[in-house]
Amino acid sequence: MMHIQFLGTGTSTGVPQIGCRCEVCTSRNEKDRRLRSSVLFTVGNKNILIDCGPDFRQQMLRSEVERIDAILLTHAHYDHTGGIDDLRPYTARSPLPIYLEPDVARDIRLRLPYCFWEKRYPGIPNLTLTEIGESPFTAAGISVIPIRAMHFELPVLGFRIGQAAYITDMLTLPESEYEKLNDLDVLVINALRQTPHISHQTLESALRVIDRTAPRRAYLTHISHQMGLHDAVSAQLPDGVSLAYDGLVLDV
Repeated sequence: MMHIQFLGTGTSTGVPQIGCRCEVCTSRNEKDRRLRSSVLFTVGNKNILIDCGPDFRQQMLRSEVERIDAILLTHAHYDHTGGIDDLRPYTARSPLPIYLEPDVARDIRLRLPYCFWEKRYPGIPNLTLTEIGESPFTAAGISVIPIRAMHFELPVLGFRIGQAAYITDMLTLPESEYEKLNDLDVLVINALRQTPHISHQTLESALRVIDRTAPRRAYLTHISHQMGLHDAVSAQLPDGVSLAYDGLVLDV
């Protein structure tokens, strides 16, 4: 049995967006309140975090996650990596491995150089960066299949763990990657809004990918306030497709 916990399902500004008074940002429905996107896969007794954004501390206090065994990073953008310094409590006893592409590793070392000094100040995050490519690898003893996607012109990674796959910040998926999405119980995929965006899928384009890959269940994430109210949009979705929301937990 695997559990998937949505820690955040919002886009880079979060929802509500600062200064916005639209019907979504002023909604009292908790499902319309979205922290920056991140998800926790629990496989057996191992917790694998995908992305560690600037809301990480708040997400951990809310979800009461006591241990993280490995982290997978999709790409280097701040809304997916801005919480790395807050990993300190999870690295007190042993280094925490982060799996990431070489260009992402370079960016993390530049942003957080004190984490990688030979003589490190006590209490800073104790991290090990393991560079990956497009070949399958093992994190905390769990097999992971990377999925190449394009965030406009920026290559990013999604990940398949068992019968579930998680892809965020995707605009397009190379033809070669579709076979990695065969026979899924759960596909989590980004859908920013209903109108076109230069680097993110719309609701319509996400539904096309879901229709082609035919997972048993699909959940949309990385959602902006421009998508519309959670309940209104949910009522229009096809069977088997749902808007994810913060705090949602799936059993796979």
